[in-house]
Amino acid sequence: MAEAVTRATIADLAHKGDAVADIDGDQVYVEGGVPGDVVSLDISGSRGRIVAVHEPSTHRVTPPCPKAGQCGGCSLQHIDDTYVADWKRGQVIAALAHRGIETEVKPTITSPARSRRRVTFAARRGGAGVVIGFHEKASQHIVDVSECEIADPALTKALPGIAAMLEDGLTRRGEAKVAVTTTQNGLDVAVDMPGKALTGQLLSKLSTAGQAAGLARLTWNNEQVAEWRSPVISFDGLECVPPAGGFLQAVEHAEDTLRQHIIEAAKGRKRLKRVVDLFSGCGAFSLPLARLAKVDAFDSDPAAIAALDQATRNLQGLKPLVAERRDLFRRPVFALDLKNYDLAVLDPPRAGGQAQAEQLAKSIVPAVVSVSCNPATFARDARILIDGGYMIGAVTPVDQFRWSAHIEVVALFERA
Repeated sequence: MAEAVTRATIADLAHKGDAVADIDGDQVYVEGGVPGDVVSLDISGSRGRIVAVHEPSTHRVTPPCPKAGQCGGCSLQHIDDTYVADWKRGQVIAALAHRGIETEVKPTITSPARSRRRVTFAARRGGAGVVIGFHEKASQHIVDVSECEIADPALTKALPGIAAMLEDGLTRRGEAKVAVTTTQNGLDVAVDMPGKALTGQLLSKLSTAGQAAGLARLTWNNEQVAEWRSPVISFDGLECVPPAGGFLQAVEHAEDTLRQHIIEAAKGRKRLKRVVDLFSGCGAFSLPLARLAKVDAFDSDPAAIAALDQATRNLQGLKPLVAERRDLFRRPVFALDLKNYDLAVLDPPRAGGQAQAEQLAKSIVPAVVSVSCNPATFARDARILIDGGYMIGAVTPVDQFRWSAHIEVVALFERA
């Protein structure tokens, strides 16, 4: 391949969101390209850098964020929303086709801008104080973000106060991860700062600064500094206090969309006495389902199970809900133990739920709602369910992580 190419046409997007150009039969990956662009590239190996855009694609737009080319938080702001939604839908179709699955794939449902309720920032102490924001792409440099097109404005508005709070806790050598979540009673902040123990002096300073910043709760390396107000999250009107730093759907709009599909599937059953929620987290789906049926919820995170159990005790008017800690990768709920359930919800992490899907495929559960943040493992697990006798319904892509290459999916599987 030539070391430099003066002109090329961007042909497509790769699965991670980089643009692709065909150069003498070789694929070159181009950051910031848009399918249809005619560009000049400097090429190094399989990577190309845009030197000039001669003919911009009809899908090229001005990014809404002024730091889009610098910050690594978003990779697709320069492409129009319709194209991105169609491309993500295409990624789901391709993943299913790879497993030999043909079914309807609905149009992508995209979450609004500035709607992300939970963000993990990077923070580092420098000569001018604490810098908090996002990494540049493929870099350790932190881009300071005073505004953000994906985050709830309450998160970015609080960053100066959080940065001031971190002055005494950060070292010049280390970097902290700062998970910030909007709750009904203020921000829930969980700081992970390796090598910096929570001494009595530091605890006192953090407590004073956290209160001044108006936080609801502050946690440092999994140790609670203080809780000024209960960091309550509502799951369709049912309140729960999630564990600090625990799993939570990042965008409430996306969570509502996924939950709506699950509740509709539940209400569509002729018989609905018992439901099993597999990889339940702290109850985003379990609690609303308990309005309709008895629920058994399983998850490996003890803090999430404890939070779900406490929420169940605090709420009135629900049918019995039992939350149990169980590693479903190592010990899935076996087919024989699934026989009394009328509906299963399967919502595993990115690695998918292969072991649990295999047990569902052997079971007599009449319906399964599968939720996934990874089309590849969703398709793999879907193939297992289909081979076990289930029929797949329409698949709905949900764009929770707007302007990134990620996509969620949800689908109902029913036994014939």
